Amino acid sequence: MRYVFAEAQLRHRPPTFLVRGQPKPCPEKPERAEALVGSLKARGAVVEEPPSYGAGPRAAVHSADYLRFLETAYARWSALPDAAEVIVPNVHRNTDMAEYPTGIVGQAGWHMADTACPIGPGTWEAVCGGADTAAHAATLVASGQERTAYALCRPPGHHASRDMAGGFCYINNAAVAAQAMLPLYAQQGRAPRVAILDVDVHHGNGTQAIFYDRDDVLFISIHGDPNNFYPWFAGYAHERGKGVGLGSNLNIPLPMGTEEATFLDAVDQALAQVSAFGPQALVLSLGFDTFIGDPLAFFKVTTPGFGLLGRKIAGAGLPTVLVQEGGYDCDALAANLASFLDGFGGEGR
Repeated sequence: MRYVFAEAQLRHRPPTFLVRGQPKPCPEKPERAEALVGSLKARGAVVEEPPSYGAGPRAAVHSADYLRFLETAYARWSALPDAAEVIVPNVHRNTDMAEYPTGIVGQAGWHMADTACPIGPGTWEAVCGGADTAAHAATLVASGQERTAYALCRPPGHHASRDMAGGFCYINNAAVAAQAMLPLYAQQGRAPRVAILDVDVHHGNGTQAIFYDRDDVLFISIHGDPNNFYPWFAGYAHERGKGVGLGSNLNIPLPMGTEEATFLDAVDQALAQVSAFGPQALVLSLGFDTFIGDPLAFFKVTTPGFGLLGRKIAGAGLPTVLVQEGGYDCDALAANLASFLDGFGGEGR
């Protein structure tokens, strides 16, 4: 297994986010990545810096106006009189508003779905580093250089849609990975089909939206019931895809307090669908916020339970890209990643 992490991802430092209207310290902080890197190094892994893949992998899954916004937003915002330290929109677009504004305040509301994705001085460099991390791990696997690669992406990505940030996410790293693999398989004369399984506690609404009308990428998400949990407006079981993508989207929402055994049963259900789809590879959106002690937790997965999860994912028998998503108990992240990798069979390289 290869382990990929871009140091630039540490430059993103969001100070706060809103919880029931109250500003709270943001749990999506650089210490998350540092804990995960520490876990890898403790097991003897070599953590490699990815090369720059340029704008291509980002542009393959995100719109041009959104990427221009992310790249230029902080400088434009900082030029405003009396601007806050980070960009947090005070207005958001809705279905009745469809005109794209030229000003930074309006564009912030257009491209930022909520207040949990503030943009600061290091955000653009960090999210580009995450995209490079995902693209490199995907290239290693799809080119046949490695059977498995772990993309240590931070900030996470699965709530980022084609043209909107949200829920701590800016660039959809799992989508970058999956999209990067498809042409490589096509060049090899193989059917370009990839499955994405999202086991973060939150629904991967951005990933779903990006691939919703396509049949070359199967998306499955196991997550907290959105009737009572973020992202609220997507992740319901009846969402099955549209057009040629109908049937290539599967949501498995589970109630608050779901026990580990029930979660793992859902993983078995999901992997059966992955097998039926017949992909060349699996992209796993790996969240550790299903942990029983996570501050955002909805489920009750234990540290040993992540080892069982790793064993099940390995049992799918597919070339696999592991893409890091959430997990906000910094004190438990190292142990949870180690347990997953032990179960999966990953060893230091």
